[in-house]
Amino acid sequence: MTETELREKVAAYTRFPPRGKLNIYADTTEFMSIQSDDILELGGVYYLVRGEEVEGRFGLDGEPKYWVKRVIDLGDGCSKIIKLVFHEKFLMQLGSLQIECFRSPLKEARILDKVRGDLRFMQGVNVLDSAGNQVRIIERIQGVRYYDQIHNLQMDHESYFHERFPAIFDNIVGCIEAINRLHEMGELHGDIRNDHILIERESGKYRWIDFDYTYDWAENPYGVDLYGLGNILLFTVGKGFHNLPDLTACGPEGIKMRSCLEPADMSLFFKHRIANLQKLFPYIPDSLNFILLHFSQGARVFYEHTDELLQDLRACRLDIASN
Repeated sequence: MTETELREKVAAYTRFPPRGKLNIYADTTEFMSIQSDDILELGGVYYLVRGEEVEGRFGLDGEPKYWVKRVIDLGDGCSKIIKLVFHEKFLMQLGSLQIECFRSPLKEARILDKVRGDLRFMQGVNVLDSAGNQVRIIERIQGVRYYDQIHNLQMDHESYFHERFPAIFDNIVGCIEAINRLHEMGELHGDIRNDHILIERESGKYRWIDFDYTYDWAENPYGVDLYGLGNILLFTVGKGFHNLPDLTACGPEGIKMRSCLEPADMSLFFKHRIANLQKLFPYIPDSLNFILLHFSQGARVFYEHTDELLQDLRACRLDIASN
């Protein structure tokens, strides 16, 4: 495509035509140099960069992810997300264990190929740039983060648990079934968080995003994913997380609740997060609370496979419906 044709395409899909020289990148190695209004040439397709995605956690937008670009496909005008190659490592603390986690663009590319057509997951294609970097071109999901959806519910916990929770529970079980499919294929999600589920606005589907983290834990290959699922369950059942400092801030009633809690009632992952939610909300069925306690400091038995967790979740569904 000539520069004149590119300018015409940009002008057709944006409010203002481009000014000055067009910067066209076929090699994305130096992703920090790629700015808004630059153009990426990948697999014979041209993409206009509109900015970077941001790391959104706890309901807030944080730092830009400079390796994740928001783009317009100049072939059809659709908005997409392009993930460029970025490597990083960090240690995750899980109880007394330290587990090495790292980004793997190749692993995410592999999963995108394996889940193509399964709309429980984000969809995309993989392209090598001119330098051989594994670039992932992702279809944008229009919707809201699961984290925000739950926090935006304006109702007390008991009303939530009886009126809204059963349907939400079913959707989360569907999300866990999707992760189980990944595990059956020998793959890991690697970064399971409640803001890595998007609820598609038009269809209401719950969809997993971001598969580029993985980890090295030979003793329990699926363990980090399972503990991520445990955190999502705590968040879902509790209509948010409940931490010891939050109880203290609630005055005398909260202090009284705190006095009933023991170390065994706390999350194995986060020492001040309450896992035994039945002590806060006594109407939570025993069968459901039994599942939550698998992720507590007092647990003696842990889930080793996602299908074990699913069996218990399905078994407690009637108890939830009867509340």
